[in-house]
Amino acid sequence: MLHWFCLIWAGLAGTAHAACGEQLPAPGRLQATAGGVQLAFAPRPAPLAVGRHFALEVEVCVPPGTPVPAALRVDADMPAHRHGMNYRATVQPLGPGRFVAEGLLFHMPGRWRFIFDLSGAGGAAPLRLTQEVALE
Repeated sequence: MLHWFCLIWAGLAGTAHAACGEQLPAPGRLQATAGGVQLAFAPRPAPLAVGRHFALEVEVCVPPGTPVPAALRVDADMPAHRHGMNYRATVQPLGPGRFVAEGLLFHMPGRWRFIFDLSGAGGAAPLRLTQEVALE
């Protein structure tokens, strides 16, 4: 009897916690991982386009027992061209581990790298996560 209870409990526990970023809009949703932290993000509007301002909805997922970062900085650059965006994003918290970054714009096609700097997690060292995208 206890065996069946454990199986049922494990199944319920697995559905109680959604995958990181599962509630974010699916079109264009991406993920980055570093240091045991996972970050999911989705552009608004999607898909990304050259010369069009966009925002990012961001969710940060940490291992159990780890404090959620309180602050997020978002930037992007083109490593091959050695330059960044012509705009600086503003980031607003939406709740624990949730943010929106606004005011981003990719001014040319090519390979861009999103840069996410997390800080303020109970004295933990800052953490940088990156994810590249190709823009035509």
